[in-house]
Amino acid sequence: MGTTQLASVPEPKYQHLKTVIGEALDSDFAVGEILPNERDLAARFGVARATLRQALEQLELEGRLQRRRGVGTTVAPPRVGVDVSTTQHTWPGVGDDAWQSLDSAADVAPAAVARVLESGAEERVHVVRRIRVSQGQTVAAELLYVPVGSVPGLSAIDAPAGASRARAVLRELQHLALDGQDRSVELGSARADDAKELDRLPGAPVLVVTTRYLSGGRTAAVSVATYRADTCRLTFGDSVDLVMAS
Repeated sequence: MGTTQLASVPEPKYQHLKTVIGEALDSDFAVGEILPNERDLAARFGVARATLRQALEQLELEGRLQRRRGVGTTVAPPRVGVDVSTTQHTWPGVGDDAWQSLDSAADVAPAAVARVLESGAEERVHVVRRIRVSQGQTVAAELLYVPVGSVPGLSAIDAPAGASRARAVLRELQHLALDGQDRSVELGSARADDAKELDRLPGAPVLVVTTRYLSGGRTAAVSVATYRADTCRLTFGDSVDLVMAS
C-alpha cells in the first residue's frame, strides 16, 4: 500500500481514500488479515484520522472490512448469499448444513409473531435457536417459532433439552406437508442478544429475514433470522445476485 497525497483531489477526501484502500485490499491483503492501526494508516496517506475513519466506515458498510472487538480491523471474507426467493419449498433443517441447531425451549412468542401464528397472547410455543456459520464466523442467528399443534408427536421424553430437542422439533415439523412460504426482508439494528451472538456492537446494521411456513391452510411456523449486513448479500434463487453494497 503506497503513500498517496490527497490534498488536490476535488471529490471528498474520504471517498477517494476509500477507493485507494479498496484497491489495496484486492492486491496487498488476504482475507482475515489485520490492517495497520489508524495512526499509521493516516500518516501513510497524509490525511487526518477523522478522514481515515470515514473511509474505513464506508468500507465496513460495503462489507470489505470488519471491525472485531479485541482484534482490530480485518479484511472481510466474501459475502454470504442469503436466498430470499420463495421458489424452494423446504422446511428448516432440510438439506442445509450451514445452520447449526443450538437449543429449543417453550416460551411465549413476541406479539408480532403471535399474531402471524394466530396463537394466544400467553400461549407458549417451541422456540428453536439456530446460527449460521461461514468460514468459522457466525453470520446469522435465527429464532424459529413452532406452535405445539404443528409438532403433536413431540414429547419431552423423546427429546431432551439442548440441541437434541431443537433437532427433534425440526424433524417433527417435516412430517407436515409444506404448502408454501412467504418471506420479507428489512434493514434493522442489532439488538443486544443478536449483537452478542453475531459478535457485533448493539445497533450495528443487520438484515432481518422473516419467513412464514404454511401447511394445511394455516401458519405452521415462523422464522426470524438476523444476518450481519456487512457479511451477507441477498440472492433470488437462480437469478442474478443483488449485492447490498454501493
